[in-house]
Amino acid sequence: MVVLLTLLLGAVTQPTASAAEGRPYTNPVESQKGADPWLEYYEGNYYLITTTGTGVLTMRKSPTLAGLSTAPNVQVWSDTTPTRNANIWAPELHFVDGKWYLYYSAAQAGVACCDSQRTHVLESAGTDPMGPYTYKNQLSGSNLSPGGWLIDASVLRHDNKLYLLGSGFIGGSAQSLVITPMSNAYTLSSSTFHIISSPTASWETSGAPVNEGPEPLYHDGRTFLTFSASSCQTPDYKLGQLELTGSDPLLASSWTKKSTPVFQRNDAAGVYGPGHNGFFTSPDGTENWIVYHANSTANGGCGNARTTRAQKFTWNADGTPNFGTPVALGTTLPGPSGETAATPTSYTLVNRNSGKCLDVAGGNTADGTDIFQWTCNGGANQKWRIEDLGNDTSRLVNVATGKVMDTAGCDSADGTDIAQWTWLNNNCQKYRLVHTATGDYVRIVNEATRKVADVADCGTANGTDVRQWSWLNNNCQQWKLVPTT
Repeated sequence: MVVLLTLLLGAVTQPTASAAEGRPYTNPVESQKGADPWLEYYEGNYYLITTTGTGVLTMRKSPTLAGLSTAPNVQVWSDTTPTRNANIWAPELHFVDGKWYLYYSAAQAGVACCDSQRTHVLESAGTDPMGPYTYKNQLSGSNLSPGGWLIDASVLRHDNKLYLLGSGFIGGSAQSLVITPMSNAYTLSSSTFHIISSPTASWETSGAPVNEGPEPLYHDGRTFLTFSASSCQTPDYKLGQLELTGSDPLLASSWTKKSTPVFQRNDAAGVYGPGHNGFFTSPDGTENWIVYHANSTANGGCGNARTTRAQKFTWNADGTPNFGTPVALGTTLPGPSGETAATPTSYTLVNRNSGKCLDVAGGNTADGTDIFQWTCNGGANQKWRIEDLGNDTSRLVNVATGKVMDTAGCDSADGTDIAQWTWLNNNCQKYRLVHTATGDYVRIVNEATRKVADVADCGTANGTDVRQWSWLNNNCQQWKLVPTT
């Protein structure tokens, strides 16, 4: 039996008192690659991870919900194994027995989209949600077709036991919600899955009969399960709800389906296809929140036009959740109660070896001005906006000059200078921030050259040049992301 920690992330409790509103925020909380969002609040920060559709997983971290929209997109996992390195969908984080487990589905490289999706799980080295992670297992079932196809995995906790939920096909069924028991967070105790909900009502079959994206919600001793219904290609993608009314979660008869949707399109607000949600609790524990994706047009479909949105929800007198209606984009709302930190607007990058900040020399605005390290002083020339480009890369924009970090001449040689330049939208100006083994440190990897930002000869003096170099995994090549306002 798995011994579960008291920290039941994804669960919610009855609010006990009112509190001050959080920092104002505006939907979307992520506009680039915002599909299938999963959001956790843990030890003072929100962590957001979404579908990438590539072979990497990226995560955002912010002390406020509002800050997620501009938080750096940091790569926490990359896979080169051909059987699982393409088309990553629906990542979720769950904290079990002192470690984070990151579940996702991925496809085999070179196989047509969606034919080879399987569920996989990673394990964190410690308690940092950003990792580092190691690969633990593929999770599938002998009775799932075709060949073990399983997506949208989540974890159900019931009677001090773990169950894996997902979406799949069994014996010629429509795409349904399926479940099987687990012996621990990365191992199934049975290879046989059981259907607990299939799409039969008209509101579950728009475009195609689909039940997917199961998400547990715990409240006052009751267990609910939201799920996404109908095809994501349609504006009628929506949320339905089950409740565990029996004692055995493996039996369909133990689950009671609400006869009507619980969250759906709001044409008046320009919200279409809201679905694939998660749940989180405000920092002070008094509010319950839903995070979900939606489109802003009726023909947005299942692609990267979907954005991540969040809003507070309440509870009906009968103890069931009341999600209300999806709110319009662009409306400023009070954030989750209990937020005390300021919302970051930019970041400094502090070298792990020297403790000095990435700096544009003298705040000069000219193209080609050198980027070096200098004692951190809070100046605008040491502040950077890290702007997501929607392809797992970012550009680093200096707050003082408006110019971007650039590899001189697009040269790939070790020692090539890093300077600022006007934005040209080429790969020499695009970077991947890749999480390293400890804390908030990243390596800054140029998309064109695959070399990293490096302090020359590990110097510690002010003015030491920052250049590109092959990755050596030393402290001179690691940078801490420090939020600033």
